[in-house]
Amino acid sequence: MIMRLSRGQLLISLLQLTSLQVFKVYSISTYSRDDFPADFVFGSGTSAYQVEGAPFEDGKTPSTWDTFTHGGYVNGDTGDIACDGYHKYKEDVKLMANTGLEAYRFSISWSRLIPNGRGPINPKGLQFYNNLINELTTSGIQPHVTLFHGDLPQSLEDEYGGWLDKKILKDFVAYADACFREFGDRVRHWTTFNEINMLPMLGYDAGMMPPRRCSSFHGMNCTQGTLDEPYKVAHNTLLAHASAARLYKRKYKAVQHGFVGLNILVFWFSPCTNTTEDLLATQRANEYYVGWFVNPLINGDYPEVIKKNAGGGDGTEKYQGLTHVLEYFKDVYGNPPVYIHENGLRTVRNGTINEELNDAARVQSMQGFIGSVLDAVRNGANTQGYFTWSFLDVFELLGGYDSAYGLHYVDLNDKDLKRYPKSSATWYSSFLKERGIHSVGREKDSVSEF
Repeated sequence: MIMRLSRGQLLISLLQLTSLQVFKVYSISTYSRDDFPADFVFGSGTSAYQVEGAPFEDGKTPSTWDTFTHGGYVNGDTGDIACDGYHKYKEDVKLMANTGLEAYRFSISWSRLIPNGRGPINPKGLQFYNNLINELTTSGIQPHVTLFHGDLPQSLEDEYGGWLDKKILKDFVAYADACFREFGDRVRHWTTFNEINMLPMLGYDAGMMPPRRCSSFHGMNCTQGTLDEPYKVAHNTLLAHASAARLYKRKYKAVQHGFVGLNILVFWFSPCTNTTEDLLATQRANEYYVGWFVNPLINGDYPEVIKKNAGGGDGTEKYQGLTHVLEYFKDVYGNPPVYIHENGLRTVRNGTINEELNDAARVQSMQGFIGSVLDAVRNGANTQGYFTWSFLDVFELLGGYDSAYGLHYVDLNDKDLKRYPKSSATWYSSFLKERGIHSVGREKDSVSEF
């Protein structure tokens, strides 16, 4: 689950991976779009590297994701073409409007807007994002913009080690300032970092993402790091978020009236038993996945277990505790505004087009999760939006083109990368447009592959 957070806002996403599991489907009473508050927003999303393509076109320079994928680390796949969103954005926005999206979440490529990470704005990059934002607003779709979705300009990584060095704070704030200045008249919802907790964990601990450094899993195909690197990166990204949010509040908020938040990957952990050992293990897991990044922003300090380690060098409900997570932020962190930024079901792309379009499991998943969100809202959680991941079958950061989360199938064998709506897109469109529909079936035990 991912949450967007500042003292003002928090964003969450939950992605369900493929596995064979036995679960209980709980009855969810009939609900409709009208059951949610009028200002609650429903949308979908993508990110720059995963959808745009055109990695070296019109002045864009390489990012760390360009370098990573060209090294062959994602099944040999790259985002060089992806969904060709750089050229097909008008078609895609029309598709969003036809689907009935109320909002679209996307990210800006730092190295497309400001090549090499610092210096003057690239006019072609500026034009592209202005055109995309204008197309969205003209279509009545709210733009929700993420500044950093993992694709750091490679030049900054080469120059001083990227997020390992505090020099990046100045460059990131300058980049954020440019985005606020150029787009803030039309963009009210900003996210500084996507899944801020995954950057130190997967980029600097496990080495599964750029810049491919390992602090504890040595022997993998990655560059050896040190045990303190994930903590340094976490600290620097939190400082960067705080600096950008402070800049916005001081310089832009009075005129633009927007919000700056932070996106966090959140899991719901439950103890296996009520023993002290299991309860402490659950608390420790929550502190590492959530408290490490939320506590400093809400309470002004890191959790004790984080400080100690850095200084030294029930899950039966099918819909993975979403209501519990939302209520956890209500009860523990003072009920900040929450946007669920990424909620999706992974399927494997290996069937015919007709098979890919019939994604009944994704429909069931969306029904269940949206119902869980409604439960949390009715219980007082300050949840303000829900975004599916993803609008299209994009290049997946951990699965390349073998994985699919999209509401729309992208035919990679078609030279025009034609888009086709799946059953999930049809269901979501009906939910958003028709109002007053939809329920999930009777309670039963089932075995299903997801």
